[in-house]
Amino acid sequence: MKTARRRAREFAVQGIYEWELNPEQPASLIEKHLRENDYFVKADENLFRTILYGVLKDAAALTKQVSRYHERSEDEVSPVEKAVLLMAALELSQHPETPYPVIINEAIEITKTFGGTDGHKFVNGVLDKLAADLRADEVASQKARRQS
Repeated sequence: MKTARRRAREFAVQGIYEWELNPEQPASLIEKHLRENDYFVKADENLFRTILYGVLKDAAALTKQVSRYHERSEDEVSPVEKAVLLMAALELSQHPETPYPVIINEAIEITKTFGGTDGHKFVNGVLDKLAADLRADEVASQKARRQS
């Protein structure tokens, strides 16, 4: 069973992907397309809108932030991986109420669903580094709990 929050993240990634392929398309039209899916009613609408509109508003800054943690050129990152990374970067940087392991796990699972064979490994590696910088105290606390 997918949670409402997982569905919201999946729809947000689909919207970010659609926007990457057609950046002139307004977010409201992307949202309208996604709402036509029968399963949209099962998604957490507030989380969906927060992620979609937040990523589209801050895409350049989020892309720059994420690109510090990998060696690939922008055209070597698949659109699915990029959409997932932008979604997770937004949550890691702007939503401290969501634990970072939840954000990373959701990103990995969504990449497994929509991305290429090993895309989830790339996403995991990038997000582990990003989380270590953005949420150093939380990461250290989590590691200490695992070791005790």
